[in-house]
Amino acid sequence: MSDSDSVDLLVFGGGMAGMSAAARASRDGASVVLVEKGQAIGGSAMYAGFIWTAPTVEVMREVNPNGDMALSAEVVEHYDGAMEWVHSLGVHVADPVTVLGYGRGSQTDMANYLLACERLVREHGEVLTGWSAKRLLIEDGAVVGAEIENGSGEQRVIHARSTLLATGGFGGDPTLRAEHIHPLAENLPLRANTNSVGDGLRLGRSVGAAFGPANAGFYGHLIPSKVAYTNPYEFTDLTFYHSEHGVLLNLEGKRFCDETIGDHLNTLSVLDQPEARALLVYDQRVHDEWMMAPYVEGVEPLDKFQLAYRRGARAAVADDIEEFEALPEEWGYPGEVSRDTLLEFNRQCETGTPSPGRKLDAAPLLTPPYYIIEVIPAITFTFSGLSIDTQARVLDEAGEVIPGLLAAGADAGGVFNRAYAGGLACALVFGLQAAATATAQRAASA
Repeated sequence: MSDSDSVDLLVFGGGMAGMSAAARASRDGASVVLVEKGQAIGGSAMYAGFIWTAPTVEVMREVNPNGDMALSAEVVEHYDGAMEWVHSLGVHVADPVTVLGYGRGSQTDMANYLLACERLVREHGEVLTGWSAKRLLIEDGAVVGAEIENGSGEQRVIHARSTLLATGGFGGDPTLRAEHIHPLAENLPLRANTNSVGDGLRLGRSVGAAFGPANAGFYGHLIPSKVAYTNPYEFTDLTFYHSEHGVLLNLEGKRFCDETIGDHLNTLSVLDQPEARALLVYDQRVHDEWMMAPYVEGVEPLDKFQLAYRRGARAAVADDIEEFEALPEEWGYPGEVSRDTLLEFNRQCETGTPSPGRKLDAAPLLTPPYYIIEVIPAITFTFSGLSIDTQARVLDEAGEVIPGLLAAGADAGGVFNRAYAGGLACALVFGLQAAATATAQRAASA
């Protein structure tokens, strides 16, 4: 290709959404250029393993009531077809299992899936790693490609009938996190690809794309504080999924949420607390029945408390609840209040009246020893993003389609709103939908 190219589909982002779109469009005969900011394709999907979502639209609406109904239904209704596409590339997909208690999905060989997608794109087009967008090109109100550049200052102009933004959201940008999630989100650890810094958001907004929904939150999990969290392959090892069976105490020594709804939502509740930190307390029963049991069927459990403790986490073990009176002063939690909160929690559970309520696990913590660890939220991907329709077309502030511009994955907002039902499935479905929209545009222009 020359320095001024013309293709059917230009894709920004080599993660789940971008690779799926580029590969599907390539197999359907479209000419494609995929631009990845990092030195290799994969994005955050390289660290993930399960493609899953709600089993029905009804369940999706129950667990994600504030999400865009049309967009979230699209994920559920096209999930099976999307998984057939994954199968068609010869990728191993395990039998379906239950995920998070309400979802259904399969462990998938993500590395081989992404590599299979890359091979397809290279057969029909071009994969450019170490490149990023400088600006989108606009003609008569339509996006017609972009100027791109690499780290050496080399630049190219690529004209395209369709341009897809799939750069992974803005979870890696502290300023955007503080602006669009919560002021304390500025300092959240990132359990995702570090290149997801809002490039797609900025590009879309530069041509008038709408952004939202406001205060939609993010998907993430609770991790121990005071632990270096830099190796992406340790994301799951240091994630305290079982917080939903313990008790969370804020800096006042008080409970503040229904922990049982899910660890992935406890992150949002902890973020709303002073200094965005909390003590997670659980007993030996929770340790044995939940932490030392597979979080998802087929995944080997780890003693995450011991792992975090050895890594320098703020953690302790108490032989009985009375010992909470002696919580280390430097931690900042009132020992006597924390003790009384736990005693009152147990009393309330035994009478069936815990406050805040416990929807899914109202068992008291009665089996010593008690495990105590300070946890903080870590972010995987953002829920707010560019507004799209069910064809992955980006919309402006008036709700009108911006011709030539598509978005998928975490660059698109609206599917989830302070709730979650499968990020890989969402990226896969809308990545494939973006390919279908792009190939339809190609056919219409032929």
